[in-house]
Parts: sequence; C-alpha cells; structure tokens
Amino acid sequence: MEERLTLVLGGARSGKSLYAERLVTALSPPWAYVATAQAFDDEMVLRIAQHRARRAEGWETVEAPLDLAGALATAGGWPVLVDCLTLWLTNQMLGGHDIAAATAALDAALDARTAPTVLVANEVGLGIVPDNALARAFRDAAGRLNQHLAARADTVLFMVAGLPMRVK
Repeated sequence: MEERLTLVLGGARSGKSLYAERLVTALSPPWAYVATAQAFDDEMVLRIAQHRARRAEGWETVEAPLDLAGALATAGGWPVLVDCLTLWLTNQMLGGHDIAAATAALDAALDARTAPTVLVANEVGLGIVPDNALARAFRDAAGRLNQHLAARADTVLFMVAGLPMRVK
C-alpha cells in the first residue's frame, strides 16, 4: 500500500475492519490501531474483545473515543488504522462537541502524517430515512464526514459482503 490515506466504507458486518487490518499488516510493523469505541455495555465489551483477539502481534492499541487528532499524532511514523470514524462521530455528537472543529483537527493531523493511514467508516445513508431528528442529524453528519474524507483520500474502497470495490 503506497497511498498515504485510504478510506474503507461499508455497511454493518461488510468486512470493513478485517480488510483494513489486512491493508495495514501488509506493511512493516509496528502498527497503531486507533480504537474509537467505548464499552458502555456488555455487548460492546464483547465486540471490542473479539476485535482485539483477531489482531496479529505487532499492533499497538490507542483508545481515542474523542481525541482522534491526538492519537494520530501519537502514532508518529507508524502505519495507522482508525476504526471507526462513525463511532468517533457518534461520541462527538452525543458529547455535544463542535463537529467542525473536531474535523478540522482531524484534517490537520492527517496533513501532518507521513505514514500510511487507513480510516474505516460506516456508510449509513443506504437505508430508510430515520424516524427521529437525532438519527437524521447523525446520518447527515456521517454522510458529510465520509464525503469530506473521501475527497482527500488517495484510495476509497466500498466493502460488500467482504469484497472490496474500488471507488477511487
């Protein structure tokens, strides 16, 4: 992978994370896994444990539910996988944070990176229109964030049933 920035999009259980991990592990270790999930319930505790268990040796996990820019800076010259932007956006929105400022900080951190970075995000706009204002605001914000990052990415992949489709 010679691209500096790759965006891997897809629906739930489409194979995004596993494929992104393969992209990063094709490079020389060590690798940084920037995790944005927070374990607020037993289900998330289990999901996080499953993600960790399947990773090969050589990964350094950085938990960054909000400070994604700081986590990218901490990773230095290591190849980085951010999993996932959608949870990061959720954390920003539910915490009442300034999305535009957080996105600007993310942009600055991506600009400063010289090593490959793989971003994972859910494509949430393919389903029905959500029935409440918060869910619609989230869907719209996720769509705008994905468009923004896709525009700056060298490569954009869309995952369908575990298969990557190159979009850009």
